[in-house]
Parts: sequence; structure tokens; C-alpha cells
Amino acid sequence: MPTTYTHIASNKRKSIILIVLFIVIIALVGWAFGQYTDLGYLGLVVAILFASGMSLFGYYSGDKVALWTAGAKQITKEQNPYVYRLVENLCITAGLPVPKIHIINDPAINAFATGRDPDHASIAISTGAIEKLENEELEGVIAHELSHIGNYDIRLMTLVVICVGIIALLSSWFFRISLFGGGRRSGSRGGGQAQFLIMIFSLALLIFAPIIAQLIKLAVSRKREFLADASGVLLTRYPDGLANALTKISANNQPMLKANNATAHLFLSNPYGKKSFKGLSKLFSTHPPIEERIAALKKMS
Repeated sequence: MPTTYTHIASNKRKSIILIVLFIVIIALVGWAFGQYTDLGYLGLVVAILFASGMSLFGYYSGDKVALWTAGAKQITKEQNPYVYRLVENLCITAGLPVPKIHIINDPAINAFATGRDPDHASIAISTGAIEKLENEELEGVIAHELSHIGNYDIRLMTLVVICVGIIALLSSWFFRISLFGGGRRSGSRGGGQAQFLIMIFSLALLIFAPIIAQLIKLAVSRKREFLADASGVLLTRYPDGLANALTKISANNQPMLKANNATAHLFLSNPYGKKSFKGLSKLFSTHPPIEERIAALKKMS
């Protein structure tokens, strides 16, 4: 049976595999960009340099950006001993260093964790979660977020999101150049069937790469939520705590005040509320349906 340690090792391997996959996609998009714009391999070089720079920035500063975007404020043990002790006790159980603890002034029930590894992690909890959840329910929520930290999910998803953004940005540049007539003309390097096929392939890649990248991101994000639910239960030994918290979230139709697409995947539940599971929004949600998560938790009881 897989243990927490095998999940961590698996996540580290998947981090490497996914980043390699995204680098390949970025390289192909850069090549296609160069083919279409007469930049040649310069487009590939620009894409790789840009991807490397953005990845480094996100890796070392992504947590600060996420906390600032959510309006999270760091607290000390003296400012909120109840929340601090809950986090502290669960960290002792999990064998994790205590992360920086933040509070989000928001009536919605939600929380998220961020940081590149357990030694540089932060956890943010909404005032709605603190006020509306019972002790065992809040403990389940915190255990879920600490599991994201312990399983290295934050590092994985930070890198995935950066790569998706880079691919989308390169494709956006392509469409802007096309709009203003900056694309390669048919006679710029001679014609021929081979050149025509390269152009068709380049166009298809630039159009579909962002969609493929986004689908990869969503698949990874949803799987990580189920894993964090299960890992959190291993900490609390009480599946009903998190299940009841998710039930309250499901009954609450209130989106977060500062919901943002860039950080939506980090939260315990989708910060856009129930509207995120209506129509096509359900297909492209960063989170699995709450009902499915509750059902999975009930099976652990």
C-alpha cells in the first residue's frame, strides 16, 4: 500500500516528467513561432530563455504573489492562538516544520497552501472557515493543506501553472503578429509542399498547444486534491471532519471576494463557488466536484 513517503517520491518524479514535457511543448511552440514569423531558431531560443526566467521567478516568488493576490495577512501565535495551535499540532503529527500562517479576511469558507517546499511554506485560512467550521472540521481543512505541503504538490502545481502561462503567452504573441500581418509570406523562403506542411503544423501547434497544456494542468490539479484529502485523513484519523467541512462549503454559494484564475487551483475548493460547476465551467474547473470528494471521504470512515 502506498505511503506518504512514496507519494512524495512519486510527486518529485512527476514534477521532473511534467516539466520536461512542458519544456518540450514550449520548445515546439517556440520553433513554430519562429517558422511562422521568419525568426527561425531565434524564436526557439527566445522561448526557452523566457520559460527559464519565468520558471525561476515563479519557483522562488510565486508564494508571495499568491498570498498578496488573496489579501492574506500573516499572524503570530499571540494574535490567534487557536488557529496557530491547530496548525502546530498537526505539523508535529505530520513531521513538518510549522509554515507561516496567514488569515484572509473573507466570509467564504476556504484555505490554501503555497511555497516551494516544507521549509518555505505558508498556509492561508479565510475568516469564514475559522468562524463557521467546528474544531474537527477546521482541523480537517488544515490537514488537507498541510498534506499539499508534505506531498510537494505546491512545487508541482506552481511549475505547471508557469509553463501553461508561458505557452499561452507565446500563442498570444503569434496571434497578435498574425493580426498585424507579421507572419511569413509564402515566397519568403521559397515555396514547396514541405514548406507548406511545416506551416500547417506550426499553425496547428500554436493553436492547440495552450488547450493541451491547460488540460494537463486540470488533470494534475484534480488528482492532487483527491490525494491531499486522503493524506489529510491520515493525519487527523477522522474523515468526517473534512467531509463535513466540504458539505458546508457545498451548501454555501458564496464565492471569495478576491477570486483569481491564477491562484484558483491552490484553494481547498474552487474560490468561484457553485457557479464554477455549472455548464462548461465544470469541465474546466481546477477542482473535482465536491460531491465526489465527500463520497470518497465517506468510504474511508
